[in-house]
Amino acid sequence: MDYRTLCLTYPIRKMLTKLISFANIGLQCEKITVEVGTVYGDKPRMFIVGLGDTAVRESEQRVKMALRSGGLRFPTGKVITVNLAPANLRKAGPRYDLAIALGLLIVNGSLLISKEALADMAFLGELALDGSLHHITGVLPAAIACRNHGISTIVVPSANAPEAALIPGMNVIGVDSIADLVKILQGEKPPEVVMPPACSPQSYNGIDFSDVRGQEHAKRALEIAAAGGHNVLLSGAPGAGKTLLARAFSGILPPLTQEESIEVTQIYSIANLLPEGLPLIQRRPFRLVHHTASGVSIVGGGQIPGPGEISLAHKGVLFLDELAEFPSQVLEVLRQPLEDRQITITRAHGTVTFPADFIMVAAMNPPQFSASSAQKINRRISAPLLDRIDLTIDVQPVPIEDLQKAPRKDIDTSAQILERILVARKIQAERYKDLPISTNKEMNVKHIDELCPLNKEASVLLRQAAERLDLSARGYHRMIKVARTIADLGGEKDIEVPHVAEALQYRQNVGV
Repeated sequence: MDYRTLCLTYPIRKMLTKLISFANIGLQCEKITVEVGTVYGDKPRMFIVGLGDTAVRESEQRVKMALRSGGLRFPTGKVITVNLAPANLRKAGPRYDLAIALGLLIVNGSLLISKEALADMAFLGELALDGSLHHITGVLPAAIACRNHGISTIVVPSANAPEAALIPGMNVIGVDSIADLVKILQGEKPPEVVMPPACSPQSYNGIDFSDVRGQEHAKRALEIAAAGGHNVLLSGAPGAGKTLLARAFSGILPPLTQEESIEVTQIYSIANLLPEGLPLIQRRPFRLVHHTASGVSIVGGGQIPGPGEISLAHKGVLFLDELAEFPSQVLEVLRQPLEDRQITITRAHGTVTFPADFIMVAAMNPPQFSASSAQKINRRISAPLLDRIDLTIDVQPVPIEDLQKAPRKDIDTSAQILERILVARKIQAERYKDLPISTNKEMNVKHIDELCPLNKEASVLLRQAAERLDLSARGYHRMIKVARTIADLGGEKDIEVPHVAEALQYRQNVGV
């Protein structure tokens, strides 16, 4: 039988539609075109192509049952092909269920909607077997991508709608089920207007600095660290208060800006760690990492790379307790993000980059109080890693008699310390208003040369200290950054000898 006879014997009817969805690639989103086509065939079946993972391929069974449960008709007697384009980009997760289901209804003739309307809408959602929609991850980055692509409407599960509504000007349709969405698209039911959530500032309920007895030297160092965004190492005997100080540290950090909140929320959305009922994160993250944590959990990874602890600490604090107990290979992965403020993860399925701009606060016991010898600690904590720490603090135990005394009333509270830090940050914002940086820690060598001139006395003191301490070029420049922050806290325009001298106090040997 020739081709002409075959076509006359088995006339082919075909239909095709295209819908828009988005795939998360790191913190960015790639536009995905969900193409659904059908032809009549002797062996009806459904193909999902386009380099999808197992969850994508299993979409066939979820969509079939969801449509039938919602009283909607699944195409029968046809060969169905679903293509997720571009085909060379890996797709993961069940987020394409909704777009696939709608595509099937359109090619089946059960839903009439114009190509122009589809071109201005994006669909994301996981279908349950009863036709309802489950919460999915990464909706906020997808909403941002919609805006960047000029798409005005995004359709997501109701549970994700407040998150998508954080993007100004975005028309968000939150739906509970596929049946409800069909009624909305057919004009039988008006969509509920999803307004941007009212996010009141999240109050700090943690440890106040006024509750920490003694440790004035450590408190001062942490104030400097918060003002300039510097990394800190707390070294001292067990029970001296290192962890208490680290926890109190988050209470003196400036609040997140709106832009920073959106960026942090994107990371937590992708990691599926957004607290229920809290679509926008407004407090700086505080991530406590135990020394038993693996390198993957700290850096991030997986078959489709996701964010790790260093990205979850973005714009906040990464607290490494018992630093000397961490495996050396785990500590070494911190060197790149501490310098570049981002982390690049390479896996067999691709390379992604996540932001990792955090303040590292580390705590450790000196060798005499550690289970590891000084030699072993030296092998674990390399000189290049220590070189990236701006302030090292010797935390001495508080005498018992001081603990038994009534609390002093003249001790600064976290709120009072924060006021001074906000003034210093405002000075830095003005200084760097024409530069792509905002804090002293972000300065490079060129910035330091232009913005941190030293007078003759301060220059001599710093040179002598650098020779005595055998500072590297990196360590030398970090000393200047700390001195710049100390001057900012004092409202001083120039870096003077007292600023350099105080910065030198925090560049001490920590006993390793």
